[in-house]
Amino acid sequence: MAVLGAGAWGTALAILLAANGQPVRLWGHEPALMRGLARDREHREALPGVAFPPALAIHEGLAEAVAGCRDLLVVVPSHGFRALMERLAAMDLEAPRIAWGTKGLEPGRARLLHEVAAEALGDIPLAVVSGPTFAAEVAARLPTAVTVAGNDPAFARDLASRLTSQWFRVYISDDMIGVQLGGAVKNVLAIAAGIADGLGFGANTRAALVTRGLAEMGRLGVAAGGRQETFNGLAGLGDLVLTCTDNQSRNRRFGKALGEGRPLEQALAAVGQVVEGRGTTREVMALAARLGVEMPISEQVHRVIHEGLPPSQAVHSLLSRADTRSE
Repeated sequence: MAVLGAGAWGTALAILLAANGQPVRLWGHEPALMRGLARDREHREALPGVAFPPALAIHEGLAEAVAGCRDLLVVVPSHGFRALMERLAAMDLEAPRIAWGTKGLEPGRARLLHEVAAEALGDIPLAVVSGPTFAAEVAARLPTAVTVAGNDPAFARDLASRLTSQWFRVYISDDMIGVQLGGAVKNVLAIAAGIADGLGFGANTRAALVTRGLAEMGRLGVAAGGRQETFNGLAGLGDLVLTCTDNQSRNRRFGKALGEGRPLEQALAAVGQVVEGRGTTREVMALAARLGVEMPISEQVHRVIHEGLPPSQAVHSLLSRADTRSE
């Protein structure tokens, strides 16, 4: 198997697969980074101190990394997903099966990533890996559970089997829409939770945001074709709780910096890594508008990030909403 994307999460998944005794190739788009990984046999920037298993091979070239590999696991940011799919399509791969650990929607089109993959590569087996995961904890072999959702049962089972270990448990689903939207929307809500913490609010506020945020996530997911039970599981509630309550979450840290009064660019710089929720907020609101779904928390996050609304005013707007018909 080839893992495409050598950030923290892609590298952690590659380490997991290789530690399970499978030959794994890891590719990233920065040749200098890949040379460093090959030399050091660890990702000193993202996962310091975690040695690469012998079965993990590092590749600078994409064509070399995917040559002869039927199964590919893509872990690049959502803004780079389509470009990579199109590069793979141009390589004329033989009977490929594509999975991804990316959480987000296609920028500018608000498309789910399985739609993007299908547009580029046609009708092939696809799967998504999602759930409450921090890369450092997976690399450190701390107990973790995720969901694999796919359009091909055999591929989903194969992928789940490869990922499963004594400390990494995988549940299988066929709800690709629900699992993908859970992973995307939770990043937006984690920004909201961070903003609340940055403003100095307490546990009551955080609990309310998680609860009402889960309701938003479910409304959008069901309207898009997902199943409600998916949002009560690992890819919905589980991932939402994790990213709203732990400072390892980039999105939460970004929101916290905004809530503390830092300008947008300073808040991004303070995180120092890709903040998926920043762009996803715009796409989530576009999808919600297309489907006619109300998402008041996500709307206020969008106004803070993309319209310059002060966070305190966003909170006031939420608390002064007239519609309180449903808990």
